[in-house]
Amino acid sequence: MSAMVARTGRHRQRYEDNLRLVSGCIPYRLTKDNDYQRGSIENRVEVLMVSSPNRDDLVFPKGGWEDDETVEEAACREAQEEAGVRGVLNETPLGVWEFRSKSRQDVCSLEGGCRGYMFALEVTEELEAWPERENRCRRWVNVKEAFELCRYQWMCQALERFLRVLAEEAKLKMIGESPEPPPPADMVAESPIVPPSCCIDAPTAQRHSAMMPFSWIVTVKRLPLT
Repeated sequence: MSAMVARTGRHRQRYEDNLRLVSGCIPYRLTKDNDYQRGSIENRVEVLMVSSPNRDDLVFPKGGWEDDETVEEAACREAQEEAGVRGVLNETPLGVWEFRSKSRQDVCSLEGGCRGYMFALEVTEELEAWPERENRCRRWVNVKEAFELCRYQWMCQALERFLRVLAEEAKLKMIGESPEPPPPADMVAESPIVPPSCCIDAPTAQRHSAMMPFSWIVTVKRLPLT
């Protein structure tokens, strides 16, 4: 199998309202036997952050959304290219944020502003080699540390939304796994009541004859008086 190569260049880049469209994700894993039904979500999850080339800050994997892929495919591709991970993507976006590219802050062009779509990615595989391994380091951190490392407000907001989504999923999972209560003892199944004079499978003529009135004939014998 050939090694994946990171995409470069902007010739397939999508733009909207003079903003570069970006897709990314928050890769995460559940700790302590993957049981996040007990305790708070913050204590049960770790997120993966990657270093930025030529800078000291850590970010979530993200990059340009190109015209030959969906926004979900772009998020998964960036996770593999920048962080070397694959997993299960929650296809409902955490949100959409507009920000200015750190490397283009002083440039008044289409390249300066970004509109980013962020997703949650549950990691199922960590690759030993990935396209940007030489330029990026990856690091698992707890939620508290992740908030401290987020240098931009939109990243903190995405992380807050991420926690709410996981908390809601945990709640739904607990409800789904709860045993259904048994029905009350006096509850009986409803069924159609068939009159005893009506035969469902009988021909119409037979049904009518079965319902016609009839007379009782009683013979009375007179006894002699004693």
